[in-house]
Amino acid sequence: MGGSVPGTAVPEQPEERGRPDGAGCAGGEERLPPERRCGRADARPWTDLWVPALAVPFLVLLGAASWFGRWVRPGADDWCFLPVVRDEGLAGIVGTFYLEDNGRIANGLLVGAYAVFGVAGHQWFALVSGVLTLGVLWAVTASVLRGAALTVPRGTALLTASVVTVLFLFVTANTYKTFYWPAASVSHTLPPVLACAATLPLLRARSRRGRGVALAVALLAGLFIGTLSEESAVVVLVVLCTAVLVGRRVFPAPVRRFGWAWCAAGIAGTGIGALVLLTSPGSRARRERYGAQDAALLAPDSLIGSLRGFGEVVVTVASTWQYVGALAVGLLLGLTARRADGHPPGPPAHRLLIAAAGVLALLLSGYLCTVITYPAFGARVGTTNRLWNDYLLLYIALLVGAGFLLGQAIRLRTRHTGPATALCAALCLLVCVGPAVSLSRLGSSMEARAQRWDHQDRWLRERSAAGAEVLPYKAVTVSGMLEPFGRQGRNPWPAGCVADYYHLERVTYSTRLP
Repeated sequence: MGGSVPGTAVPEQPEERGRPDGAGCAGGEERLPPERRCGRADARPWTDLWVPALAVPFLVLLGAASWFGRWVRPGADDWCFLPVVRDEGLAGIVGTFYLEDNGRIANGLLVGAYAVFGVAGHQWFALVSGVLTLGVLWAVTASVLRGAALTVPRGTALLTASVVTVLFLFVTANTYKTFYWPAASVSHTLPPVLACAATLPLLRARSRRGRGVALAVALLAGLFIGTLSEESAVVVLVVLCTAVLVGRRVFPAPVRRFGWAWCAAGIAGTGIGALVLLTSPGSRARRERYGAQDAALLAPDSLIGSLRGFGEVVVTVASTWQYVGALAVGLLLGLTARRADGHPPGPPAHRLLIAAAGVLALLLSGYLCTVITYPAFGARVGTTNRLWNDYLLLYIALLVGAGFLLGQAIRLRTRHTGPATALCAALCLLVCVGPAVSLSRLGSSMEARAQRWDHQDRWLRERSAAGAEVLPYKAVTVSGMLEPFGRQGRNPWPAGCVADYYHLERVTYSTRLP
């Protein structure tokens, strides 16, 4: 965003407020904006008030969504994970993933981390993942601004992170599967967030030891993501390879070798992790189950179908107007950012090259993600929105960056940025409306499902404890989640896992609650 990567010791330049008149004044102060000139520095810029206030609606929305997490109940794959973790512990679920399900070792670790707490783990997952996402994006934004030596109003990093968090988690066709369903979140929502977290040591490296830590973290994070999600591994590899290709523009000369070394460590770690995953017995079994061998992936019909599905994704995402909020917050950032001397930073030409490279990386990684998921989902690959999350965060980040460049361009061409700033602030507030309405409706549906689920859960536990071996089960669904006996009883999965969860021999199809 700022066109430079930390690693050079750039002294932080705090804003000078509350100085006595004439103290520390330097020549050329007439070039500074009015609020920074000597004699007026005691007046607190009003942007330090409205920028943090603008973040409040987004934080309230995230808090409300996390509060609704108390209505989450297990469903779909959760039915199969819970008995394994209960009976065999963390090692059992990791072994099941590696040897039988999909080969995702890190995925098994994360599933075990919340499933070990049973239903409570599912209820707390939304809060934990929401806070983690906001915290990581906040830290990354603040580190980028600091490394670029940009002075911004207080709360700007928090505002940017909160807007991106809300857009990433809640502007989606199925927020439940993106945010509330832990099994989908650990596979497609959290991996890009963890990849962002891995950049923090890079952005904060200031010494030889710090650079060593950054390289180690890049390698280990790559290994983790490589065994966590095939799609996110693809995105990471494409982005890092792109960074290497445009490294002369991305990395300043003093830290260029370090930047390339960091990318190489990330590529090596992710590649090794992906190799471990792809050669695992579980991954081989999954590919055979869905007919996703290499020949099938590269078949013309598969490639054309993937392109068609990715085209549907592009059209859907590009026509979702709420993402204009990312562009708006980027504009605000560009309009309010200053260099240490008070001047707006000019947009060097190489930033346009970096932006173009980012767009190409997004399109390539998105298409490749569609190619590797097409055999399993077929024509539904273009409408299964949780599969987009692996590269959706990159799309939102590019919109923020584009808005930042546009905001800088506006500042260079006009002294009156008030109207543009007010419009961006209004747009940021407007994008909150849609997610707020949809979350309210989803919360009501989740509460209704939780009440029915709890009622049936108590009855099944009581009857199982009394010695019953076969009991009826009625599917209790929300947001298209799979339950036993879907399609009017024609699809039994995961009825066997439900029976294991309640220590039953089997459950049978029922059309009404007990």
